[in-house]
Parts: sequence; structure tokens; C-alpha cells
Amino acid sequence: MEWKQVEQNWVLTPSQPKGVVHFLGGAFFAAAPQISYSRLLEKLASHGYVIVATPFINTFDHRQIAVDVHRSFQQARSKLFLDYFPIFGLGHSMGCKLHLLINSLFQSDRSGNIFIAYNNYSADRSIPFFKELASTIPEMSTMEFEPSPQATLEIIERGYQIPHNLLIRFFNDDIDEIPALSKLLTRKFPSSVKTQTLPGTHLTSMGVDFNWQTGSSFTPIDAIAQWLKQGIHRDNHTLEQVLLRWLSQHEGAIV
Repeated sequence: MEWKQVEQNWVLTPSQPKGVVHFLGGAFFAAAPQISYSRLLEKLASHGYVIVATPFINTFDHRQIAVDVHRSFQQARSKLFLDYFPIFGLGHSMGCKLHLLINSLFQSDRSGNIFIAYNNYSADRSIPFFKELASTIPEMSTMEFEPSPQATLEIIERGYQIPHNLLIRFFNDDIDEIPALSKLLTRKFPSSVKTQTLPGTHLTSMGVDFNWQTGSSFTPIDAIAQWLKQGIHRDNHTLEQVLLRWLSQHEGAIV
């Protein structure tokens, strides 16, 4: 099974598919999900799930990114004739916010969504070394995501439509906002939201090695790279099993 590019998406197609997983990664690694999240996504594909991983370049306009990745996925879905399979959203960190926006702004027929290490903090809290970068790029100090954290919650409250949700957080994760999301979604769907806490960090879902060589001088970018390297959790077997168990239980879910 090899990754193929279909309508700007990276796709894995098992020989006997039983469902589709639309994956959106975190901000720093979203441009190459087939590499950054290869182990996790290839594991799901080996159990019969078509993987459609939509890359994106992070900007402060998260609403527009959500519109673009939704359009890209729909194009791949049509080209690959995936309408006959249950479709699940799977997001990590910023990818969770995008799935929440997509399923709040557009009519959806998802069988369920999985949110890993959801993050809806403001820009200065969710971007590592934001203040250090802002000191060299003054314009950054006034920048905020669109929609803002509060506006995002209001959009979800009004429009999110998917009752079956799995929320996963990790013990060692200080930028995770799964508890707040769990409270919001449980209020909307009291009997169909499941939350689990697993060993790991904010980057556990990646499960890849990350090599970075600093230059002659230590820059803010080097600091970000070192933070990422320290946070990656190479053994995500428990996470894989939790995802596969939940997916198998919801393959027949009807929205």
C-alpha cells in the first residue's frame, strides 16, 4: 500500500476498505501529513480504512483553511467514489479546530469525529515562542486567529452537527483543551461523547523521529525545533488501539 496524491490530498487505499478517515494534522506538520503522521495513518489503513490526509499551510485565517480543506476532501471523495463508506474525521491539535469548523459550517454526513489533543488557544498561547518571535517581528504582537477562540466556541455551539465523538488527551500536554471541548459537546450530545486520557504528550500521535541540526547561532526556529523533538512520543501503540476500537464500534453510525 503506497501513498498517492489525489486532488491535493494524500491517500492510502486498502484492498478491502470498510470506512474512510479524513485526517487533518497540527499546525507545524500539516503540510506533509503522509510523513509526519505516517505510522498512525498507515496503521489505520492496514485495518481497512481509506486514509484521505489533506495538507494545508497554516495561516491566521482558520476559517478559510477549513473551507479549502473541506473542498479538497470533497473532490477526492467524489473522484474515489467514497460515498458508499462511513466517513470519520480525525484531527490533531489545530486539525481538530478545522474539523469542528467544517462540521459546523457545512452540512455533513460524518459517522463520527475523533479529536486528539484539541487546541483552541489564542495565537500567543498556542504558538511556541510567540513572544520571542513577536519581539523580532512586531506586527505579530497584534495578530489573532480567525475565528478567535471565543468565536470558535460560539460557531460550534450553534452549528456542530455530529453526535458521535471521541476526544483524546494526554497526561503530559499543557496546551490541550479537550476538557472544555468535552463539556461543550456533551451538553449538545449527552450520550454519545467519549473522552479518554492516555500516556503521552501533545505530539504522541506523530510517533516519528524528528532530526534537527542547529546552525552556528541559536535562533527562535531552532528553539521551536528542539521543543518539537523533545515532545515527540515514539510509541503510540495505545493510541492506535483506542482509535481502532472506537472506529469499529461506529462504522454503522447514522447521522
